[in-house]
Amino acid sequence: MIKNIIFDLGGVIFDIRYENVPEAFARLGVTDFDKLYTQQAQSDAIDLFEEGKMSVPDFRNYIRTIAGGVPLTDQQIDEAWNSIMGDIPVERVEMLKEVRKKYRIFLFSNSNKLNCDQFREDMRKKFGYDIFDTLFEKAYFSQDIHFRKPHVEAFQFVLRDAGIDPAETLFIDDTVRHIEGAKKCGLHTHLLTKDEEIVSYIKENL
Repeated sequence: MIKNIIFDLGGVIFDIRYENVPEAFARLGVTDFDKLYTQQAQSDAIDLFEEGKMSVPDFRNYIRTIAGGVPLTDQQIDEAWNSIMGDIPVERVEMLKEVRKKYRIFLFSNSNKLNCDQFREDMRKKFGYDIFDTLFEKAYFSQDIHFRKPHVEAFQFVLRDAGIDPAETLFIDDTVRHIEGAKKCGLHTHLLTKDEEIVSYIKENL
């Protein structure tokens, strides 16, 4: 019996578009950024940034080192990097309010300080409160726990900290390698495909 649900953020609750980032940097004159950052893979430095092991100033300097001599301001880097982010439709927030009445729900997201600070601010402006701290029993961000999906250690940290049994827990994500990592820890999983909507999936299956 499922008693707990762990939701991914981007691509499940929050609309994102990975392609926006290389496109934004290309407009600034930085080409081939898609070789460093996609949904499937990214550079080691970006991994470190998502694990909270690289500071924002160091990340910006890293971007400048790969920019091929293109002069970039902090603001240009931040805006291009944050261009991945879309929105959270109101119906998904309402869905979470209903789901939390029946299940313990958690959030687990690979994120970084620039993105995290921006979407927290955007969501406070839209909803008037921090939806991540309010709707979920706890929100886990890779930058804070210093582990990222799909590593087994990341899932083990969340399970241990939340005090939940993987046999009683469903993990929902839109990335295959994250699903594979979760399965290694004994979690029930659902891969949310691009033609699925999380609200419909929840209504039809839980």
